[in-house]
Amino acid sequence: MSHAPRHETLIHALGAGLVPVRRLPPPWLRTLGWLAVVAVLALGLLWRYGTGIAMERWRASPDMAWATAGAVLTAISAAWAAFASGMPGRKASWAWLPVAPAVLWIGASGLGCLRTWVEPAAQLTRSHPAPDCLYFILGFSIPLSALLIWLLRRACPLRPVLTAVLIGLASAAASASLLEICHAYGAAATDLLAHAAAVVMVMAANAAMGGRLLSRH
Repeated sequence: MSHAPRHETLIHALGAGLVPVRRLPPPWLRTLGWLAVVAVLALGLLWRYGTGIAMERWRASPDMAWATAGAVLTAISAAWAAFASGMPGRKASWAWLPVAPAVLWIGASGLGCLRTWVEPAAQLTRSHPAPDCLYFILGFSIPLSALLIWLLRRACPLRPVLTAVLIGLASAAASASLLEICHAYGAAATDLLAHAAAVVMVMAANAAMGGRLLSRH
């Protein structure tokens, strides 16, 4: 009676307990899923505030329309880069994808701020509680970041901190885009600083906590 070689027995023993792994959807599909949640939030804000506030602000300060476009593109590209960073074989250089739209977002916001100094009439309202912007961005960024972390934990990214930073950027940019729907104020230095502080806080919090949550070690 012949016996199977020892190495074949070992292979069969190791393979007996293996469970088939479900393949992850492509980054673009998972990005669309997350953006669908952002779209639902946008529809809720539009139902509450309508489009008049944003349109009036953009007419008074066209730079803010470009800033909004930059924020939307930053959210999309940063979310895609976060999902791509969790795919085996993807290069870390994809993390540079949201840089260009982020430059548009920051640059247009800065020009809008400068516009109010040169042309004060472009500002819709002079008195504006800047902390409200910070609270809005932080409030929406927390659940959006949590959702992205939950979606990415199964992928087990090889660069968890980098992925977490991208998650923070995507969530903050999406929240800033949502803010435009109900933000009836022109650009001001305090306004810009509040936005910047919120974005930095969201990215820092994700880098500190999101990196640990994404890591399986």
